[in-house]
Amino acid sequence: MSTAATADEGNAAFCAELVRSHDFDRYAATLFLDPAHRRAALALYAFNVEIVRVRGQVSQPLPGEIRLQWWTDMLAGVGHGGVEGNPVAAELQRAISRYALPVAPLSRLIEAHIFDLYNDPMPDRAALELYLAETSSALLAQAARLLGPISDAVDHLAHHAGLAIGAARLLGTFPRDAARRQLFVPAEFLAQSGADPEDAFAGKVTPELRAALDQLVGEARTHLDQALTLLSEAPREIRPALLPLALAKRDLAQMARPEWDPLQPQPRTRLATLWTLWRASRSRVFRG
Repeated sequence: MSTAATADEGNAAFCAELVRSHDFDRYAATLFLDPAHRRAALALYAFNVEIVRVRGQVSQPLPGEIRLQWWTDMLAGVGHGGVEGNPVAAELQRAISRYALPVAPLSRLIEAHIFDLYNDPMPDRAALELYLAETSSALLAQAARLLGPISDAVDHLAHHAGLAIGAARLLGTFPRDAARRQLFVPAEFLAQSGADPEDAFAGKVTPELRAALDQLVGEARTHLDQALTLLSEAPREIRPALLPLALAKRDLAQMARPEWDPLQPQPRTRLATLWTLWRASRSRVFRG
């Protein structure tokens, strides 16, 4: 095997392990994809991991912005030359080239995650939906492009699916975010319920804060229902890209229960994740 081929396989293996270690939900979902497309999906998800985890790798916003700018420049093809030294960048460029993926949504994903570097409040529902649309929804739309032809209908499906999945994930990381004085719950929801953000930062769930969180759960479940309705009419070949909806459905159902404690998350086991995805993969809505 040539040195180039060995390096190529090494890049793919690096991305797979990165996603498996840092985003098991999406890694597990790729196990149900056609093997011909799995490598590209893992490249997309590894890129997403690299962008999302910048927030945890820096103590100040500026170094984080510099790291994110590197990825923006890489996508634009300026500033850094080759990407052979970065396996995620190399794999992402390979996927972009092979599937003619549009770069603009990936650049907007990076820009949206600049918000993560600061502890600014999420002002309202519209701001949160835009954030999720440019991150979670955009990633789903790109994954769908790997599997079949894209259309306005598929983009619309990915939009609602991404809002549901993204909101469920933010609710799941609420304890971690609150501990670092960052809230993705819209200030609009907090104000409507009379919740004080300081209670969240102090690890105290008041009835008012719970009401704001319940509102976010309700919004997410509405988008979930819309996505599942649209999924039943989507092209069969792109449906496996939407499998993470099954995990969001499971999580949001638990979060809607009165006994749910948002500061005491009950993370899914890997076995539960795989079981949920396997059952969904065999269901009529995902198989067509």
